[in-house]
Amino acid sequence: MRISVPAAALALGGSLALGVLAVPTALAAPAAENCRTFGTANLYGEFIEGNDTHTPDAEGAVAIGGNADFTGGFSVGNELTADQVAKLPGGNALVVGGNLTGNVQVMKGNGVYAGTLNGKAEAHAGTVTKGPSPIDFAAEFAKLRSLSAELVRPGAGTMSLDGGRVTLTGTDATLNSFVLTKQMLTGAKEFFLKVPVGSVTVISSVEDAYDQDQAGTTGFFLWDEASKSYLNDDKLQSAAGGKIREKLLWNFPNATKVVKKSGNAWPGSVLAPNAAFDLGSGGPVNGSVIAKSLTGRGGAETHHYPFTGCLPTTPVVSTSPTPSGSTSPSPSGTPSGTPSGSTSGTPSPSGTPTPGGSGSPSASAPAGATPSPSAPGGTGGGGLAFTGASGLLPLTVGGVLVLGAGVGIAVAVRRRSARNA
Repeated sequence: MRISVPAAALALGGSLALGVLAVPTALAAPAAENCRTFGTANLYGEFIEGNDTHTPDAEGAVAIGGNADFTGGFSVGNELTADQVAKLPGGNALVVGGNLTGNVQVMKGNGVYAGTLNGKAEAHAGTVTKGPSPIDFAAEFAKLRSLSAELVRPGAGTMSLDGGRVTLTGTDATLNSFVLTKQMLTGAKEFFLKVPVGSVTVISSVEDAYDQDQAGTTGFFLWDEASKSYLNDDKLQSAAGGKIREKLLWNFPNATKVVKKSGNAWPGSVLAPNAAFDLGSGGPVNGSVIAKSLTGRGGAETHHYPFTGCLPTTPVVSTSPTPSGSTSPSPSGTPSGTPSGSTSGTPSPSGTPTPGGSGSPSASAPAGATPSPSAPGGTGGGGLAFTGASGLLPLTVGGVLVLGAGVGIAVAVRRRSARNA
């Protein structure tokens, strides 16, 4: 088919303009480096720097930098997929940097221990061998401690403590971040969490310990949009089919002790890189545990629900609203009254948390304040920064100019053709 010269000129100008205008679409895609995880620890259901003394099982992979005491019997990795096993260092579902004691069954993948074997270790679909650890635990935990401290970032959600009920509500589709006051942490009999499906939730505390036994915490409830109700999370039921808990993280950068109440099903993963973590004698963590050491007995176990959230790469310098009403702590750290009603945000921690240290929330911002729009990492609850549309305006203007040039070429050619006719 023959195309006239004016039409071809107009098509050329238009195609150049469209080519320029199409560029921002590609630039708008979020960069892959904006997604941060736990690194190697993200592959393991239990990632422990020191010793792990535990029965009866861990459904995911287990990595231990120190000694593993599985006296009484222990099984590892029954719920791992073939793809997950392939991503493990050396395909090792069990890594022990020290001695391995007890009767151990590695259900999927391989196992490796660096010290001595005091008992029996079998792999149902691989091998268990003596050899050096494929994981540098010191290096990994240095990064995890830094990450844990950075994640203490108040967001724009709301928190309330009513009697023994703590309610956390976030509306950001990307990231909802809460920093619990000491009063909430020690007074919570039940936690209720409501966030959008697909968003990452980080619940932090800068206290030096968290003991659910002492607090009397008996349940964790996640909002299920389909049923318009809170569900008590467990293996057989979870809000949005588990999509809330898989992106839920409990963060304790300063805690040297974390105790799960026996019988509880604790949803989400736990990052406590300086803590001795006690699973209790019954009930699971429905997620991964990253800790300095771990103990568990009876029916206490970790269920294989790895953390799948995308964490921010940089800390947000955010001004947090002062908790209103009587939940605001006094300067001395002693609660100033009986909590009632909801707060309009989260208290800001007093300074940057330091591993192994302690801190108390400080409510220094004016009531009703919101995170600074200029803060790195975005606004409205500390979402990830949008970095893909830089140069959008210049490219758009350039596209319009090129389009105009194309039209001009077409008009000039048409006039010239008319004079020659």
